[in-house]
Amino acid sequence: VKRYEGLFILNSAAKEDGIKDTLDKISADITAAGGKVETVQKMDRKAYARVADKKHTAGFYANVIFTSAPAAIAALRSKFALNEEVFRVIFTSSPEPKPAK
Repeated sequence: VKRYEGLFILNSAAKEDGIKDTLDKISADITAAGGKVETVQKMDRKAYARVADKKHTAGFYANVIFTSAPAAIAALRSKFALNEEVFRVIFTSSPEPKPAK
């Protein structure tokens, strides 16, 4: 079991209420794949530096830290690629938090 950080860029078509629902679905998908969500940090709406599609010029960013088996990451990546509410997702390894002294 490794610790991962997922940076999610959500479609800007959703409203503030829809963002919370989408993040709840993402957390449920990670849990269903055998992972355990530690934190969900919702960030602001940001404009894209390079616009790929005129309909989507900005997106809501969210950071999800979770633990999961390495084999589940590929399944999660393909599941979120099919989700139209998720514009992009990037998974990276996250170091263990250092204990406070």
